[in-house]
Amino acid sequence: MVEQVLAGDVDKYSFIVDRYQQIVANLAYKLCGRSADIEDVTQQVFVELYDALPRFRFDSKLSSFIYRITVNTSCKWIARNKRFVWADSNDSQNQVSATERNAEQQVIHEEQLILLRQAIGRLKEEQRTALVLYNFEGFSYNQIAETLQCSLSKVESLIFRAKKSLEKMLR
Repeated sequence: MVEQVLAGDVDKYSFIVDRYQQIVANLAYKLCGRSADIEDVTQQVFVELYDALPRFRFDSKLSSFIYRITVNTSCKWIARNKRFVWADSNDSQNQVSATERNAEQQVIHEEQLILLRQAIGRLKEEQRTALVLYNFEGFSYNQIAETLQCSLSKVESLIFRAKKSLEKMLR
């Protein structure tokens, strides 16, 4: 499909957007933290992807290329807006096991999630990104290294430091 888009068949680009839109939106949410920003960030990712397609080297997966653009776009968005807020009360993950808890347990659980998300938001950008990709997106260390364009040992260090920082913040 990429080759067809590059050859001038821009209608094929909509297939790429359709295929990766939800994945990009989910990752952007986890990196940016506010559902209000997701549509804008996702749209920007696909604008940047279209511009970057001529630089795509076919030696890696298109998904890795898209993840890299999503990470970079999300980081720019956070820097431009100088904030990270990841405590949306409408987050569906907050509601997953609400029926299994009593009211007091549910309040405690939601408060803990808010504290965790705020702590994740205070991590250094690279640490937060590596941690989100590993813990929430299920990436392997190798996939993270490819996405962040860094060494495997740096990924290991980023995740280790992120976990230590979270542990310290949440004490």
